[in-house]
Amino acid sequence: MPRLSRRTFLSAAPLAANAAPARPNVVVILVDDMGFSDIGCYGGEIPTPNIDRLAAAGLRFTQFYNTARCSPSRAALLTGLYPHQAGLGHLDNVVMEGNPGYQGRLADESVTIAEALKPAGYFTIMTGKWHLGQQHGSSPWTRGFDRSLNLAAGGIYYANQSGKENVKIYLNGRELPLRSKEVGDSWYSTDLWTQFALRFIDESRRENKPFFLYQAHNAPHFPLMASPEDIQRFRGKYKAGWDQLRQARHERQIQKGIVDARWKLSDRPPDTPAWSSLDPAAQDRFDHLMAIYAATVHAMDRSVGALVDGLEQRGMLNNTLILFMSDNGGNAESGPAGRFEGDNPGNADSTVYLGMNWATLNNTPFRRYKHFTHEGGVSSPLVAHWPGGIPRARQGKLHHQPGHLIDILPTVLAAANTAYPATIRGKRSTPPEGVSLMPAFTGRKFEARQPIFFMHEGNRAVRDGKWKLVAKWQGNWELYDIDADRSEQHDLAAVNPAITARLSAAHDAWAKRTHSEVWRGGPHSDWGQQRNAGKQ
Repeated sequence: MPRLSRRTFLSAAPLAANAAPARPNVVVILVDDMGFSDIGCYGGEIPTPNIDRLAAAGLRFTQFYNTARCSPSRAALLTGLYPHQAGLGHLDNVVMEGNPGYQGRLADESVTIAEALKPAGYFTIMTGKWHLGQQHGSSPWTRGFDRSLNLAAGGIYYANQSGKENVKIYLNGRELPLRSKEVGDSWYSTDLWTQFALRFIDESRRENKPFFLYQAHNAPHFPLMASPEDIQRFRGKYKAGWDQLRQARHERQIQKGIVDARWKLSDRPPDTPAWSSLDPAAQDRFDHLMAIYAATVHAMDRSVGALVDGLEQRGMLNNTLILFMSDNGGNAESGPAGRFEGDNPGNADSTVYLGMNWATLNNTPFRRYKHFTHEGGVSSPLVAHWPGGIPRARQGKLHHQPGHLIDILPTVLAAANTAYPATIRGKRSTPPEGVSLMPAFTGRKFEARQPIFFMHEGNRAVRDGKWKLVAKWQGNWELYDIDADRSEQHDLAAVNPAITARLSAAHDAWAKRTHSEVWRGGPHSDWGQQRNAGKQ
């Protein structure tokens, strides 16, 4: 891995009496169910000034991949392994006896970023949504984190959220009700994660240790919730409709260099009506739905700003590597119409799902959504910010080389000048699959890799150079030239049988090696809803 010099990058005097650590602090921010194009610096109309500011002074990756789903993406990010290798080929409530790819918890042989950094002198922190098998004994406090405030599985925005009275929040492993004197009784989780992150960061400063923070927002996952003031800010702004707004996002993406002008905007899905065909009442309902989603994203951006401001006030921002990304593509679950339930949609007593029609906007210009391995399901923004480690000449630039969540662990360890442990819990550790993205910070390509592989719920793909082979569960392989057609409009499998066969064989070999066996759970609708499920 690339090694950093030991010089201190801090430009502002620290508030602590002792000298600041030379090694960088690291912040990994993961958001939940946010599409590729939602934030401003990737073409979205939702105001995200704080993330955009990180991008303007940092680096944006235009071809960064996730695993298409929540728990698998978290496992890949924290361990540098493909999800099935890490024991989480599906959500953490899916356990297949005798199948190491579906343990419902992080595998004992996997090493988290926290477990690698803690012995090297880092103060390790986690706030937010865990969803990595806490109910099966795999929790933040057992997987290397010194301090944590977490939900076992997310889905909570408010301390008084309706129907969640029996849900617990965990402070450093201590189970608490959502409303408690330790955490408070009137919080919004998007803000809470940052409040406690800064509190824990202050502990790291008192111990004169560099810190690693993994902040896993549950926003903007359903049930979508935001303040009335934030929601009202966006009311009426989406009455232009998904057809016009997708076109506008696509044009901005081309202008920004995020997408190639050759990549055609994918067609509106058959189950999504033309906006102009809707009556005014339906348009108003959909406008309100998207306003709630936009408010949830905007509030998340404000929380990112509070964290960045807190680091700057503490004299720590210059020496902190920040990585921001999403766990999967936009979420179409609940189908074209979404869900819009409650007297005041978006509040603590409501149930709001964005649905497929607007998820098609989230993933502009790509096809499909969360669950699927077409580009709309597995493409994520990745913003890297590090004033002391990204040269000024690279700030605000784009990097087009494909990367993946499995690359986050190697990147963090390289930045921290820390080796990957050969053993963990008395066992030989599984070597990470990813590569360090650090060379991109200085404008170089990172090291050559094997193809990038995907498999979730039988949806599968291989990305090898310009070629991508992809299929839905039990469907035929499709082949795309991603350089010319990243929106996957022109299937070339029939005219390139040799490439199709080679990549298919590579996927078979990878699946066998990584326990990514064929899915046995049954097919899904075009918006990801499972139907006719077989035994798990």
